[in-house]
Amino acid sequence: MDQNLHFEFRKSSYSVGKGQDCVEVADTLRASAVRDSKHPGAGHLMFPADEWKSFIDSVKHNRF
Repeated sequence: MDQNLHFEFRKSSYSVGKGQDCVEVADTLRASAVRDSKHPGAGHLMFPADEWKSFIDSVKHNRF
């Protein structure tokens, strides 16, 4: 059974170009699921929504 069926994954707008290798993200109310766009059937990692938001904010503001 495909464990990703209930998620609507999207690619980053930055994934265009050289090979289009990136991650895909699907948001839920309390978490974000992240998977490899080259191997979507290999599963995903779940991150609590507040941790994912902190990570994205840090990347946007070059705080990594």
